[in-house]
Amino acid sequence: MQLPYAQDLRHCFEPELREQDLARTGATLARLKAAVGTGQYAFLDQPDRRDDVAAIRAAAAAFDGFDTILLLGTGGSSLGARTLAALVDGGLGLWKRGGRRLVVAENVDPFGFEKLLAALDLKSTGVLAISKSGGTVETLAQLHALLPHLEAAVGAAKTAKHVTVVTEPSDNPLRRVADRFALPTLPHPPTLGGRYSVLSVVGLLPACLLGLDIEALRGGARQARDAGLAAAETSLPAHGAALAAALAAEDHTQTVFCAYVDALGPFGQWYAQLWAESLGKGGKGTTPLRAVGTVDQHSQLQLWLDGPADKLFTIVSQASLGRGARYGEATLADPALAYLAGRTMGDILDVAARATAETLARRGRPVRLMTVETLDETSLGALLMHFMLETVIAADLFGIEPYEQPAVEEGKILARRYLQGMANP
Repeated sequence: MQLPYAQDLRHCFEPELREQDLARTGATLARLKAAVGTGQYAFLDQPDRRDDVAAIRAAAAAFDGFDTILLLGTGGSSLGARTLAALVDGGLGLWKRGGRRLVVAENVDPFGFEKLLAALDLKSTGVLAISKSGGTVETLAQLHALLPHLEAAVGAAKTAKHVTVVTEPSDNPLRRVADRFALPTLPHPPTLGGRYSVLSVVGLLPACLLGLDIEALRGGARQARDAGLAAAETSLPAHGAALAAALAAEDHTQTVFCAYVDALGPFGQWYAQLWAESLGKGGKGTTPLRAVGTVDQHSQLQLWLDGPADKLFTIVSQASLGRGARYGEATLADPALAYLAGRTMGDILDVAARATAETLARRGRPVRLMTVETLDETSLGALLMHFMLETVIAADLFGIEPYEQPAVEEGKILARRYLQGMANP
């Protein structure tokens, strides 16, 4: 099967040591492959789903006429949408297509949220509130802060036309808000963890609102899933997981995801949550770090080359040779810039990525290269599935359960206790 992305491990750890861990992935792949279609691991089944497409499109159509879509959510409820939206604006944070823009509010910073409310025309704004559990305090706090302003702007009778809620089908605080205000709701798959939910309604509804091809996203993910579960020898996610495990055993405690294309900048944030929350347990796991080239050549490369040799580097790039503005001698008019004559902006990006990878490799740093010919819905869906599979396979190699986050839940409980203990004004 020809995948829409490629992986190159030539500049990595000694193959024979990596292959010891690769051999251990066979049982994991067999278990995951047997589980496809059974619902046991819900993220594996999302690429085959058709039953939710009509509801997603109907929910998107209900926002027709709104110039702005405000997404309230955090973590897995927002990072996937941000990653998909980057296909629209090239990762510049504009998230706008066809006169409609997406605004993502993730934090409970009152100063920023007040500025956001002041900047929005709520009469032309649709609101999408997402929380799997329905108890995420940030999302509930944002929605409760917004609703009085929305009612004042459009009237109580029209508020429900502006808001859609996504949460699991259970009695929870967010669903009770939806019931109280008669807000339309869509079900978050109850067995699908937030950081694995990008190919469900959580990511696909925002994608649909921006005009992206949600079938192609799932189609690319299906290609990567089927190829990734076929056999350990040919599985790109299994090779990536084996590399991470082998290097972790050699005291490589950090993994750097560096995208040499702006549109994959948000992908690095999505990946960081996926890897950190899935594997950081019981003193195990490695720390994910996000970087963007060429920006971080000017801020982190010195450390990467001359600091601790404790990092695995994944450099992701899109074919860029010959793309963008071409520079002529008359335009440059400076002998010092003669090396740019006849070159394009895409040429500069390409050689920067190659030079960084080769320099790191010469310093003995393990560097994995991942490339896409075209970054579109199909290739992005494939990359998303690749890293979900790689994470789950790595969890087995580390001896970790990848789907829960007990330490995070402990912090949430403590935060609620602090709030309950505060004196009322």
